[in-house]
Amino acid sequence: MRAIHWFRNDLRVADNPALYAASEKDVLPVFILDTHDAKNLGEASKVWLHHSLEKLNQSLGGKLYFIQGNTIDEIMRLINSEKIDAIYWNKVFEPKQSNKDSELIDLLKKNGVEHHSFNGSLLWEPESVLKNDGTPYKVFTPFYRKGCMKSESTPREPLPRTKHNFINAKEETTLSALNLLPNHRWREKIESCWSMGEESAMRRLNHFLEDGIQNYKEGRNFPAKAFVSRLSPHLHFGEISPNQIWFKARAMGDNKNIDHFCSELGWREFSHYLIHHFPFMLEENLNKNFDAFPWDNNEVFIQSWKSGETGYPIVDAGMRELWETGYMHNRVRMIVGSFLVKNLLTHWSYGKDWFNDCLVDADLANNTASWQWVAGTGADAAPYFRIFNPVKQGQDFDKDGEYTKRYLPQLSNMPDKYLFNPWEAPEEILDVAGVKLGETYPYPIVELKASRENALSSFSQIKKKK
Repeated sequence: MRAIHWFRNDLRVADNPALYAASEKDVLPVFILDTHDAKNLGEASKVWLHHSLEKLNQSLGGKLYFIQGNTIDEIMRLINSEKIDAIYWNKVFEPKQSNKDSELIDLLKKNGVEHHSFNGSLLWEPESVLKNDGTPYKVFTPFYRKGCMKSESTPREPLPRTKHNFINAKEETTLSALNLLPNHRWREKIESCWSMGEESAMRRLNHFLEDGIQNYKEGRNFPAKAFVSRLSPHLHFGEISPNQIWFKARAMGDNKNIDHFCSELGWREFSHYLIHHFPFMLEENLNKNFDAFPWDNNEVFIQSWKSGETGYPIVDAGMRELWETGYMHNRVRMIVGSFLVKNLLTHWSYGKDWFNDCLVDADLANNTASWQWVAGTGADAAPYFRIFNPVKQGQDFDKDGEYTKRYLPQLSNMPDKYLFNPWEAPEEILDVAGVKLGETYPYPIVELKASRENALSSFSQIKKKK
């Protein structure tokens, strides 16, 4: 029998349930860049996807068939032209993709084509974790501790790599025809910072488990330290599965660092769970009270935030890290997110869209749920009155300035006392440090106390309207 394996966000050979199930058939491996989906693909994601597909194709002996077009039309065309008997794929737990799967299944049934779909990207399927009354969770801790960890549905163990007889399609295609690589030098920065592909993902996991996880619970808060896994882009593109990570970490024992790391995988599950059960939150506030919130959305402020020119060093360092590497440390993501939505009163969708374009790990579920969390509009959200102070955050989590000075070299000679609040430094201190406010580094675009009070006043207005 001849079968298609349709690669999606599962760009790996090991622990790939759909590929494993197709092992006894002649398999045509296919990747489709859907014309509509490509419009929502960020520039950083395109760079990563190109190199990930390149590595996958190498591991498949150069047999990967690349298509750009309407997914369902192209699959049905291939089934007819290649005389395909069956198709295998791993599900993508996003509302539009789930709808696409349903439409495809209906067509396959009408045409008598065997089809098999699997869960290759989550530890728990969203429909398998519900409260006793059958409704979905909206708070993380009971979702994870009661719903997931005590569920009858436990994470499956990783599947072994199997041998396949991969076959060629009648017509040749090339990865370059997908035209994924942007035509500007920014992509070179990303390429210099990362190594893409399944082998790189496993190396990164092994390195983290050897050198980083032992200090994870506390160390993950310090952006200059190597105590985070940086596995998120590999997970997003499916170069590694959450099951591989979960079982490798659990095999090391049971302590606070391993438990906390696994709970972060739980947060990833929760994000996908939320957009599955509440798909409207991809575009709208989950908490409808915020529909009446008086956002300002000042375009000048938004541009200053994007370019890392807010005058608040820890915020600007984070935004420069994003631009330089396609990544941002999670603690800093919370800081820059809080600053945008609370100090600048900018709707969270502006931050979500910018992150989607610039992050190599721009996962639809994680990105949306995280922005709604920091804005106070989502599930289990940070209360709106919890506003990160960027000066204190910098002093607490980058006290020697290693991270901040890495991305803001113009402040490299600033003493620690004034690094995160240079506008308060005496003129002679600025002169010695070679800092000219308004020229080499900007003045703050808003005043912290006033912007905080403005945010709290705005919040009180919607509370009165309930």
